[in-house]
Amino acid sequence: MNVADRPVFRIITLILLLYTLIGGLLMPVPRVGIVNETIRNQYFHVSMWFSMMLVLTISVVFSIRYLMNSDDMDDINAVEFANSGLILGILGICTGALWAKFTWGAYWSSDPKQNGAAIAMLIYLGYLVLRSSIQDEQTRARVSSVYNIFAFASLVPLLYILPRMTDSLHPGSGGNPGFNIYDLDNNMRMVFYPSIFAWTFLFIWISRLRIRTRIAEKALIELS
Repeated sequence: MNVADRPVFRIITLILLLYTLIGGLLMPVPRVGIVNETIRNQYFHVSMWFSMMLVLTISVVFSIRYLMNSDDMDDINAVEFANSGLILGILGICTGALWAKFTWGAYWSSDPKQNGAAIAMLIYLGYLVLRSSIQDEQTRARVSSVYNIFAFASLVPLLYILPRMTDSLHPGSGGNPGFNIYDLDNNMRMVFYPSIFAWTFLFIWISRLRIRTRIAEKALIELS
């Protein structure tokens, strides 16, 4: 049995999520100018981006494995983890837009990191469109595996390199200091790091449910 299918994994996930929600809303945070209480969004917006990278890393590993072994299970894992990563990315953009409204005065300021994130998500949407446009299963799996590798490779320059090369409103980009400099105590760290595991485990759980559903559907089709 996969670790993510075990009851203990689900219990840990629920505990972490509950801790993230309660701690994120109630535990004390540093008072930073302009940001103020919205700094709590680090437990959601920022941690979701970290989780997205972890989930998409799992996806691309399965794509590489498929190209090496041509195992259909690797292809199923790759696409479902890519779906989960895309959802996390969209949630990250939405929570970031809400944060931007309170701190920058607008939901979308065409900040380089905002634009890069939007482009990255469009690239992954293209991955799903590509899969739906190819009928042959083996061809679809091979082509989409290669696409997934290049899509993942685009994340680094779009999210971490290009924003640092130009002016950016985001902390840690364009010469702006990161939040670690503003983090005056360890209260935020006590919630932030568990929140990364909470969102990552949640979407691994969701991915595994989707994978098991796909396997069941495939078995029914083969029996019919």
